[in-house]
Amino acid sequence: MKNGKFLGLLCLVFVLVTFAFGPKAETFTIVPTDSTVNWTGYKVTGKHTGTIAIKAGALVFKDDLLEGGEFEMDMSSITCTDLEGEYAGKLVGHLSSEDFFGVEKYPTASFKITRAIPYGEEGKYKIIGDMNIKDKKKEIKFLADVNVVNTNVTASAKVEIDRTDFDVRYGSGSFFDNLGDKTIYDEFELVLDFKGTKMK
Repeated sequence: MKNGKFLGLLCLVFVLVTFAFGPKAETFTIVPTDSTVNWTGYKVTGKHTGTIAIKAGALVFKDDLLEGGEFEMDMSSITCTDLEGEYAGKLVGHLSSEDFFGVEKYPTASFKITRAIPYGEEGKYKIIGDMNIKDKKKEIKFLADVNVVNTNVTASAKVEIDRTDFDVRYGSGSFFDNLGDKTIYDEFELVLDFKGTKMK
């Protein structure tokens, strides 16, 4: 009986010591001015490209592995990079309208990692998480390269998103008939390129 109590106490001490002195999570803050999000939207007659500014974000590591993180995009910052002048302004205005992202009502979009799975080579991960656009949440998956050097982190990924999952249906052949060459494809791409620094 005494041995049993002693072993139980020993196990409790081990758990407490492991908790107290085990590896702690390390958070790296994404630096918005050093990070970019480039978007590409496709239509029957071609494509358009542009950027969206990062508002804030962070990546969390434990045991030198990515464990979690999130980022927020400023949807009012949408730009167009393949057109100029009046044409670029019209496209940005349309993307910002209720037909697409309704940025006045929904000024931000965000993503939160729910699982980060090491994927083959060092620094490569399969990312699973929740994308939130126009207050609609959808789980998405993509591959990412994430590397830490001293107190700095870099992360890059190409993410494919089905806009209709977030009630962005304008010009979608999945919901409207006889659009012809005015059809805009449901899928668009985000290319993420983040840089961050370790929080002190």
